[in-house]
Amino acid sequence: MTKLPVITLAVLALAGAATAQTAPFNGANLPVAGPRAKGPALGPAVSAAQEAIAACKAQGYTVSALIVDSIGQPVVLLSGDGATFRTQYVAGSKAAAVIKYKVASGVLVERAKTDAKLDAELKANPAIGAGRQGGVPIMSGADLIGAFAISGAPGGDKDEACAMAALAKHPLK
Repeated sequence: MTKLPVITLAVLALAGAATAQTAPFNGANLPVAGPRAKGPALGPAVSAAQEAIAACKAQGYTVSALIVDSIGQPVVLLSGDGATFRTQYVAGSKAAAVIKYKVASGVLVERAKTDAKLDAELKANPAIGAGRQGGVPIMSGADLIGAFAISGAPGGDKDEACAMAALAKHPLK
């Protein structure tokens, strides 16, 4: 029996779902239309990301800075000159951890040292992969509106320090 009818049906089903007015989310559970989720404004986010990269560069570190909205979608991703591609990926994993658990990624690293279940959960999540310090929540009052993650310094504590220095100069709300 040929697989063509099954493939055709699958394509038609997907096409129908994509045009349905009652289905506001795609397969990744992300909005397919409308404005981005609640998060920091673009201008201040760009300034904060630039500040973090400059703060790290002043210490001799080449980093990437990522700011995401409340559902983890990028608002700003800047990579310092000479930053490796991996720093972008690692910053994404730190931001994903912050969005999922609503605490700084360094807090998760500390908790995972004594909580085997959390450690396994972090490692099993393909968006996170492992606990890494360097991601911090962006709050507006009591609401988490995003995450700010830095990657590339020799140690997550240094990444986090660059993010915190940037936020001190450029608060995000």
